[in-house]
Amino acid sequence: MKQALRSFALSAVMLSALTACTGANQIRSSGSARAAIDPIPPVSREVQAGMDAWVVSFLPRARAAGISQATLDRTMRDVPFNPEVIERSNNQAEFKKSIWEYLDSAVSNTRVTTGRSLLSENDALFDKIEATYGVDREAVVAIWGMESNYGTTRGRTLIIPALSTLAYQGRRSSFFEQQLIGALKIIQSGDTDSAHMTGSWAGAMGHTQFIPTSYLAYAVDITGDGKRDIWSENPADALASTAAYLKRSGWQMGQPAMVEVTLPDGFNYGLIGKDTRKDPSAWAAMGVRNTKGGALPNAGAGSIILPGGREGAALMVFNNFRAILRYNNADAYGVGVAHLADRIGGGGRFIKDFPRDPNVLDESERMELQRKLTALGYDTGGTDGRTGSMTAAAVSAFQASRGMVVDGIPDRGVLDALR
Repeated sequence: MKQALRSFALSAVMLSALTACTGANQIRSSGSARAAIDPIPPVSREVQAGMDAWVVSFLPRARAAGISQATLDRTMRDVPFNPEVIERSNNQAEFKKSIWEYLDSAVSNTRVTTGRSLLSENDALFDKIEATYGVDREAVVAIWGMESNYGTTRGRTLIIPALSTLAYQGRRSSFFEQQLIGALKIIQSGDTDSAHMTGSWAGAMGHTQFIPTSYLAYAVDITGDGKRDIWSENPADALASTAAYLKRSGWQMGQPAMVEVTLPDGFNYGLIGKDTRKDPSAWAAMGVRNTKGGALPNAGAGSIILPGGREGAALMVFNNFRAILRYNNADAYGVGVAHLADRIGGGGRFIKDFPRDPNVLDESERMELQRKLTALGYDTGGTDGRTGSMTAAAVSAFQASRGMVVDGIPDRGVLDALR
């Protein structure tokens, strides 16, 4: 294997668009023709030598997983180390941004308007998707908007080098090796090839950003061309695959994912969190009300979350919200998709917006908070500044132990108490 400094790019021939189907399965994407693939920056001989050695050790495991030698010869020869994916692995918006910063972008007026236009212009395809998979079109188009801004930002990273790099040196190497084997199985099946298999730094691909193992489990061919093509300019297969994913994750058509609620004075904040589920009638008996009027929806057991703390919107989330989290297990993402879908369907903004709180912690302070919680015996799932569900649970437990209002928000008040 070559160990010299190298960069990795593909010719224009390899970037040609895949043929799109016509008729009811054709859909206009808001994206333009495929742009050039991002080149991989050169690295030192030593770094590349380590990558090459890892590939040699990986090949027997790939063969044992059913990858043919012919496929490995086509895809894993001289795989370059990609330093950018290591850097970008520490910069995920769902964990770095405050909820209001995240939603300002995720549910912008432009994204709402574009989603409505795409639904209107492609009614026949969404009729077929709803009839086939039983998933509301607003949810499907919202995920499309969230994942790739309706096809405009599908990612230009070559997947095989990215996943190989992350499997070799990433923080979750076993997970990314599993994804790499999944990607090789996709190529081996003939749905695409390594030159056209592009996406994000972490291996998410196509219009709705499927990781390889999810693709293998859920991707479908609604166009009938014999390929589950989520990469082409025609996003029909990607959208149908997203609907198939949500349906198998428990989506119930016609039911809400989330509704904004008003909490009564004296509400027991110890009930906040997805682990507590109650029927809407039980919540109503406690004084919880639908902020926009009317009864709480009869959508099965719901939980109440406070993604921006007790001064922000209170949200009751249902089974369909949990189905969204199967797609991306970050509460901010779930709120973003559910709210975008509601807005695209004609709903309004939150009545009680999230406060633009100056007490939000920066990354170093979040890491300090996690270290202090860990030292006290609370499991935050790591001390890397990523404040996901495990950190929220640890914060809630700490707040309860100190007699504080329990909202699970890692804010300055919690950090001060820990200090």
